[in-house]
Amino acid sequence: MSTTALGPQDTQRTTGTAGRPAGGLRVTFPRVVHMEWIKLRSLRSTLYTLAITVALVIGLGLLLSSLVGSGEGPGQDDFSDPTSISLGGVNLAALAVAVLGVLMSAGEYATGSIRGTLAAVPARLPVLWGKVVVFAVVSFVLMSVAVLGAFLAGQSVLSSRDMATAALSDPGVFRAVIGAAVYLTGAGLIGLAVGVLLRNTAGAITTVVGALFVLPGLIQLLPSSWNDAIGPYLPSNAANAFMTVGSSGDSLSAGSGFAVFAGYIVVLLAGAAVLLKRRDA
Repeated sequence: MSTTALGPQDTQRTTGTAGRPAGGLRVTFPRVVHMEWIKLRSLRSTLYTLAITVALVIGLGLLLSSLVGSGEGPGQDDFSDPTSISLGGVNLAALAVAVLGVLMSAGEYATGSIRGTLAAVPARLPVLWGKVVVFAVVSFVLMSVAVLGAFLAGQSVLSSRDMATAALSDPGVFRAVIGAAVYLTGAGLIGLAVGVLLRNTAGAITTVVGALFVLPGLIQLLPSSWNDAIGPYLPSNAANAFMTVGSSGDSLSAGSGFAVFAGYIVVLLAGAAVLLKRRDA
C-alpha cells in the first residue's frame, strides 16, 4: 500500500475551515492526544509489547538475583552494586520499548493509516506531539512500576540468599531506579522519532537497534583514546551514567549523562517535526 502523504486537495476534501474536520468538531490538542491514546490501547501488538517489556524488566531482574554468585551464573563482582543486579533486565527491555516506539510512528506509514490521521489534523505537528505525550506518559508510568517491582523483588531475593542488598534510601539508589524508567521511556521516544524520520518500519528498527545496542560494542574495538572520547557520549552509555548508583572514571556524571541522553531525544524529535511539516504538508 502506498504511504504517500496527503496533498492539499486531499486535505480540503476531508477538512473544513479553521482547522475543523468535515464533521464540524474543532481540532484541538487534547482531542489529538485522545486520538493517539485510542490508537495505542486498541492495538493488541502494543499491549503485548508493553507486557513483554514489563516481564523482561522484572523477570530478568529476579533471574539474575537468583543466579548471581551461585556458581551457575555471573558472580556478584560482575555487577557494580546490588541495584544493578535487580535492574539487569533493563537493557534488554529497552529493545522492546524502542521497537514499540518505532511501530507507533512508522507503523502508520506502513499501513497507510497515516493519511487519515493527517487528513484529520491538517496542522501535522500536533500529531507528532500527541504521540510523544501519550507514549511518554504511558511508558514512564508502566516502566516506573516495572523497575520498582524488579528492584524490590530482586533485593528481597538477594537478602534471602544472605547477599549484599540496597535500599531506596541509600545514596543514588532511588535516582538509579527512576533513571532506569527514564531510559526505557527515552529509548521508546528515540524509536518514535526515528520512525517518523525514516517512515519505514524495518529501517527504523535497524537504525535504533544499531545506535542503542550495536554501536557501543563496535566503539570498544577502536583505539582506547577514541573509545574514551566517544564512548561515554553514546545514547546507551550516557543513560547508564544516570541509572547506576556509582560512577567510573571513564563515564559521565549522572547529570551530564542525563543531559546528553535528553539531547539526543530533543534533536531527533525536532528533526522529525521539521520533516513532518515539510514532507507531509
